[in-house]
Amino acid sequence: MPVPTPPLVETLTEVNIDDLLDSVGLSRLRGTPLRHLFRPTARRFAWTAHEFDTRVGKEGLAQGSAWLMSRMTAGLVTSDLERVPAHGPLVVLANHPGMTDAVALFTSLASRPDLRVMASDRPFLRALPNVAQQLILLPENGAGRMAALRGAARHLREGGALLTFPAGDIEPDPATFGPQRALASLQNWSDSFALFARWVPAVRFVPALVSNVISPDTQRHPFTCLRRTARDREKLAAAMQVALPRYRGLVARVAFGHPASAGPDGARELSASIAVQMRHLILADASCEAQASAAHPRRATPAASTSPRG
Repeated sequence: MPVPTPPLVETLTEVNIDDLLDSVGLSRLRGTPLRHLFRPTARRFAWTAHEFDTRVGKEGLAQGSAWLMSRMTAGLVTSDLERVPAHGPLVVLANHPGMTDAVALFTSLASRPDLRVMASDRPFLRALPNVAQQLILLPENGAGRMAALRGAARHLREGGALLTFPAGDIEPDPATFGPQRALASLQNWSDSFALFARWVPAVRFVPALVSNVISPDTQRHPFTCLRRTARDREKLAAAMQVALPRYRGLVARVAFGHPASAGPDGARELSASIAVQMRHLILADASCEAQASAAHPRRATPAASTSPRG
């Protein structure tokens, strides 16, 4: 007798179908029978997400994320983890190349089981009950966002750790699109994280760089030419990376900077300090990538890396 599909898998499948349709530029098919063509791919990832959420509930966010990394990547290398304070109020400020960047950070920050994550309010995240308990969801409206920020500040006052993505949107992967695009994306970082220094004076801030999570091969795939803008081509390539196991052979990298606190000049000094450290992390990662490319000539920067984001 077949085992019934859990309701969560059904919910995640429907959400995944909508996301896939959006990625390939076929959102108009959402209300038509043709959407079911995407069901097999969406269901496979739904089962993976269901297992991930189950493991987070049983083993915690870091262990559940380590399992997902083992399914979606070829490994994880973490640098300078000793710079992350093991106790006390902490805000980790990370770039956001997408794909497995968040779970790579969750895995790396196992020393902080009190980690909470600020994330945009998305149906997929809400559908994961155990993961959602670790999130502070940011709604679109201003009043709701301020309430979420104050909730995050309460967590910090209790000595907790917080992960946030100051760009507020997907950024170029430094290893895939090159350091110049990654450096340029820092201009889009919001300095609203400095509010936490005002509300929780004891808080410390640690920058983190995630790289090598976006497959260069998917960026070069001819199928991506179906989309007009660079941004849409990159979204489609990311969807292909989720759907096709052959594009998951990347070893993700996470590097941490030094802890920083707000000085006499407050937000301005803190933002400048974090920006300087992020630039250093990006350039150090570029050096690492150049050495890897020299050792493995096939690891060439894709042509898409020189395209401006549309």
